[in-house]
Amino acid sequence: MHSATKQTDIQFPAHDLLYRNLRIQIMHGELAPGEALTVRGLATSGGVSMTPAREALRRLSAEGALTTSASGRVSTPTLSNDRIEELAALRALLEPELASRALPRAHMALIDRLQMINSSVAEAVVKQDAVAYIRTNLEFHRTLYLRAQAPAMLAMTETVWLQMGPTMRALYGRLKRAEPPANHRLIIAALRAGDEPGLRLAVRADATQGLRMLLS
Repeated sequence: MHSATKQTDIQFPAHDLLYRNLRIQIMHGELAPGEALTVRGLATSGGVSMTPAREALRRLSAEGALTTSASGRVSTPTLSNDRIEELAALRALLEPELASRALPRAHMALIDRLQMINSSVAEAVVKQDAVAYIRTNLEFHRTLYLRAQAPAMLAMTETVWLQMGPTMRALYGRLKRAEPPANHRLIIAALRAGDEPGLRLAVRADATQGLRMLLS
């Protein structure tokens, strides 16, 4: 399966591969808020020419994953409180709806898969690995939301995650969690019970609680 994926990826243009790799790094919090990126530095690290690097930065800037200052400095965003509130509100709108749409297709195989992913989240917590925590946490949500069969809504949600990646890294690094999110257990329990109101409530709480902590 991995070899098939690799063969497919080779067909992508250089700028697309660089864009995808950098997008994942930003979404998973591998870059800190306010971290500068240059075309030359990205080209060197990615082993590509300046043109693909410039195109990757342009695409990520269009998605809100990067910001450009008046002087032309490109960096990951340092979010204001107003921006955090806005993104939290978007998650509170989109993610409960995605979960609700996924519920009719939440068979036992999916629930078992979510339970396994949540175990990986717990391992990341024990190791105090913020990047692994964000990666597995997003995998938990994405695995559920894919069952919603609402690709446009999921794409919008992923754009919010992308903009939040560096800030979430800073948050989780500060919180020093000692246990995985309780809301994940509530989400799984609601899926098992077919409890749509409970599922919406748990997803909304899980999607917004961390962001609210940034404002306190």
